[in-house]
Amino acid sequence: MKTLLVPVENHDRIRSILDSALLFARRFESRLTGFALAPATTPFLAADVIGASVVYEPLAEYEEHSDAQARETFEAFMRENAVERTGGDPKGLGWGWKKDVPPGDHMAGILARTFDLTVVGRSEPRVAGPRSTTLDAALFDSGRPILIAPPEAPSSIATRIVIAWNQSTETARTVAFAMPVLKAAEEVVVLTVEGSHVPGPSGEDLVAYLRAHGIVARKVAATPGKRGPGETILAEAEALGADLVVKGAFTQSRLRQIIFGGATQHILTETKLPIFMAH
Repeated sequence: MKTLLVPVENHDRIRSILDSALLFARRFESRLTGFALAPATTPFLAADVIGASVVYEPLAEYEEHSDAQARETFEAFMRENAVERTGGDPKGLGWGWKKDVPPGDHMAGILARTFDLTVVGRSEPRVAGPRSTTLDAALFDSGRPILIAPPEAPSSIATRIVIAWNQSTETARTVAFAMPVLKAAEEVVVLTVEGSHVPGPSGEDLVAYLRAHGIVARKVAATPGKRGPGETILAEAEALGADLVVKGAFTQSRLRQIIFGGATQHILTETKLPIFMAH
């Protein structure tokens, strides 16, 4: 995990995203690359009363101002934390900036395709924070994993990891992406939730696979009771002292989860822990 992408936008949760990204980067000696994220804009058209003329209101000045603000936020954070800017073929902790990125959340997914991991925040109701469309783009359009920063940055990350194992293709792929992180962990727990899985290899099978790669892991089985699977995963992970949860995204239909609820949807809206996720 040597290259991290960080979409930067000035909102109420940007500090947690930057803190989480730097915490991860320090642990894995990664280079952080920021870029100015802005929502896609639509040109403003105006016409006179008889519609004889149309005036195009340029948005370039606004976009340039937003880009400058985002860059200053990112650079100031790096200065504050004594992280040096690096270029060329850097090794170890450092940072860079990708300039002249067009507006639109879709750019998070496009740029992420050549990074090991993209760090995003989760959207929250009644909070001027990250948009869900940013997370969606990085998750679905990149082909790469994402790290979801919680609203409050953790004090540690990826030392005690819980894998939310539901036997699915999505989680198997996420585990494969996470192997460098799992190998560096002090503790790895394979968590299974009764009644919340698809046909596939058992938790014991995953433990055996991890041990074959030199990762000491153990299985914990949870019974949800009256809790949903997502609530159970988060509660068990917190009880186990985890500082990272590894989970595949949307084994069920995404639309179905949005309408009826599901583990991924609950985690995306409620987590207080960092989440390593892929689809």
